[in-house]
Amino acid sequence: MSLSTTTATPIAGLDASRPVEKIYGETPYIQQGTAEFFRTSIALLCAGFATFALLYCVQPLLPAFSQEFGIGAAASSLSLSLPSIALAFGTLIASSLSEAFGRKPLMVGAVFASSALTLASAFAPSWESFLVLRTLQGLALSGLPAAAMAYLAEEVHPRSIGLAMGLYISGNALGGMAGRVGVGLVSDHYSWHYAMGFMGVLGLLSAGLFLVNLRPSRHFTPRALNVGALAGGFATHLREPGLRVLFLEGFLIMGGLVTLYNYIGYRLMAPPLGLSQTLIGLIFTVYIVGIGSSTFVGALGDRLGRARLFWIALGIAILGLLVTLIPTVTAAVLGLAITTFGFFAAHSMASAWVGRRAIRAKAQASSLYLFCCYMGASVLGSTGGWLWSGWGWGGVVSLIGGAMLLAIGCAAWLSRLKPVAQPAA
Repeated sequence: MSLSTTTATPIAGLDASRPVEKIYGETPYIQQGTAEFFRTSIALLCAGFATFALLYCVQPLLPAFSQEFGIGAAASSLSLSLPSIALAFGTLIASSLSEAFGRKPLMVGAVFASSALTLASAFAPSWESFLVLRTLQGLALSGLPAAAMAYLAEEVHPRSIGLAMGLYISGNALGGMAGRVGVGLVSDHYSWHYAMGFMGVLGLLSAGLFLVNLRPSRHFTPRALNVGALAGGFATHLREPGLRVLFLEGFLIMGGLVTLYNYIGYRLMAPPLGLSQTLIGLIFTVYIVGIGSSTFVGALGDRLGRARLFWIALGIAILGLLVTLIPTVTAAVLGLAITTFGFFAAHSMASAWVGRRAIRAKAQASSLYLFCCYMGASVLGSTGGWLWSGWGWGGVVSLIGGAMLLAIGCAAWLSRLKPVAQPAA
């Protein structure tokens, strides 16, 4: 389709002295129903898959780490908290690098490097060396999520962005499920070393599909880095009230989701439930609910408005949490599925919302949102370990429930916020 030929505003954080190509010019956007949209969806589905599969595959292994290395739940959770912190800070740097070197090259390098480090961690001789490799993996992985969100915001037509982002988040859910189930099955029959090697190979396969299917950016021009302008771009996003609240939402939503999956394995293995590692891995197939919810609700948000649906998704998450308090396996699985539906629906809408509210320097806005997501995963995820040790599952649910109540309050405030004016498209 022919778009407006308005000259693009220079992107914050880049050298304004260099010529800028028209971002909102004649180059068409990727739209739903086209072959390009299908291939882009496949590519970003693989990217989302790799992100969650490689990062969160250790969650079913936390009880195994506790047993093998003689450490508590909080210490075992460092295998996830440390790479989450590295990823959080890395996204702030990676988003700026993507402005200079392009979205696709950075994403491809990130997924290949993080897959290779996952393979290396399978041969770690000690707990300390394993943590070092996991931290480096989180840092390497940081180049993928911030650039992916910015790529979608720049290349996909605004009328299709909700569905596209939903499909990307679906890849997160698919990766989270495959990582947890695969690792649970392999570790129960062999060892966690074999399980991590399996995930490294799976990550490399995803990287190959991603490389083949993703087209280069067409609405983005690489520019020389300008540190002062980059800092100004971050400051601009942090001054925007709606974006600030969305960043907080990311902290609460991802923090709650990760805390839930960090410690549900301990609950399922402990009396009176007493499930095996294999059965716990199979229960993580409820992650497939997130695949459907993120895609369906993401597209629905495009039509009905995110403000109308956001708080409902968070309310569903709280309902599921309450169900997990019933001391039966059936209730634990049902509650986990309901909560997963709500978390991924909310995360999908918040991710797309950030891309729409950030007029320029979208990679930086995405990186701030993801920074908050992964800091939430680290802070709340580790805090949940102390609560589990002291107060059991009720303490963990109280932490997540409190975060969700705060998120609902933020959602109510966002529903009254005036939308920002978008460039002609």
